[in-house]
Amino acid sequence: MKLSAKDWLKKLSELDLREPVRIMNVCGGHERSISMAGLRTALPENIELVPGPGCPVCICPEEDVYEAIQIALNEDVILVAFGDMLRVPVNVPKREPRSLEQARAAGGDIRPIATPMEAVRIAKENPDRPVVFFAAGFETTTAPVAAMLAEGAPENLLVLLSGRLTWPAVAMLLDSGEPGFNALIAPGHVSTIMGPEEWEFVVDKHGIPSAVAGFRPDTLLAAMYSVLRQLQDGERRLENCYSEVVRPGGNPAARQQLSEVMKVGDANWRGIGIIPDSGYSLTEKYSSHDARLHFDSYADDSRKRVGEMPAGCDCASVVLGKIYPNQCRLYGVACKPRKPVGPCMVSDEGACRIWWSAGYRDNEWEGRKKRESVG
Repeated sequence: MKLSAKDWLKKLSELDLREPVRIMNVCGGHERSISMAGLRTALPENIELVPGPGCPVCICPEEDVYEAIQIALNEDVILVAFGDMLRVPVNVPKREPRSLEQARAAGGDIRPIATPMEAVRIAKENPDRPVVFFAAGFETTTAPVAAMLAEGAPENLLVLLSGRLTWPAVAMLLDSGEPGFNALIAPGHVSTIMGPEEWEFVVDKHGIPSAVAGFRPDTLLAAMYSVLRQLQDGERRLENCYSEVVRPGGNPAARQQLSEVMKVGDANWRGIGIIPDSGYSLTEKYSSHDARLHFDSYADDSRKRVGEMPAGCDCASVVLGKIYPNQCRLYGVACKPRKPVGPCMVSDEGACRIWWSAGYRDNEWEGRKKRESVG
């Protein structure tokens, strides 16, 4: 019999946990489900849920966004990007466009899209103009981009690729010796594409219990119960709690297209730095669609804070699970969804935006300063 969320909560409350446990949920979609369902307040007090690095908008290199802005403003192109990317701020003086949204207001032909097929349609409707697809995302977004190219994209469709793999960021945290979590909830959609086996290193190499979860409260709670039961019983394994979608080996067709169209190499993550084997780039076979080979570089290393988070922004620490969103100095003070300072407040997969939307409005940093001033 399938258990309900209420049933799983009861089973969780019956576990004999001797010490506090920190569970990292990698996926931004998981964090949204957890926060919107209020699962943190429903769990026993000694279970702590930590948002992880599952927001591609949050870690997209600042210099990639800057390059997209400059191409849109200085080249005769149509630039398309997934909607969230249009509001990501870069580090430039206030007199200059600081996002693709502001660049569009300044005259750039910039259009939000929801799927790669929209980029194909726009390219076919404008055969005399280059269409640059600024494609940022993790495996679940990058796989459709690979399919778009493998299936024959129009010649005038170029890709400014900023694709990243999810697991290397978790591997970096674990290899650091201070991961900040005792158990892992692995992402369901990424595992659907790449296969759950991609997360076996967490168990095999580091001895940390893991479970793949879907996005409903019941499957998330089932995954939490799995990893906590493993900790209680001294077992270590990777359990698939999203078996209706996630299969061993993932999606063979999607993986084959990814390997054909893209290669993996070291890549920069905003505010974090270079993570080995964590980024996608186009293979030589598809280099004719590589926007970086069509235009002169717009890199400007003289820019203030090039590649970094905005001044005062703690998004990198939020992404790595070092602090909670409301422990950022700017959260709800200078940084709110209408006027985001950092990328974590932009995307629906960003932990700061999710927490704000779920009603978390207190800023622990500001609260601590007020208490200290009173004391």
